[in-house]
Amino acid sequence: QGGSDANGTEERRKREQDEMKNTVLTQVLTQSARARLNTLMIGKPEKGQLVENMLIQMARTGQIMGKLNESELIDILEKVSEQMQQRTTVKFDRRRAAVDSDDDY
Repeated sequence: QGGSDANGTEERRKREQDEMKNTVLTQVLTQSARARLNTLMIGKPEKGQLVENMLIQMARTGQIMGKLNESELIDILEKVSEQMQQRTTVKFDRRRAAVDSDDDY
């Protein structure tokens, strides 16, 4: 029973955190901005979580005055996208490829 009690309190704590998060987001986002954030959560959950946490932090520190509309949320999303972009490079070692092709003869 001890395990089930621990699971119950953990689930209750998670539910309370979700309710608090939803309350804060409802206070700082207009309905259209909230809908856009929900769409982002479906498509890219990790990015959506990052933006949600960022908005909650901004609300707690007083950086958000009033409700953000959809265009303001889009601006924030673009900034986050720029920061999250990872540069990928492909390195091709021609010497190794040349050695492999010579082995065929």
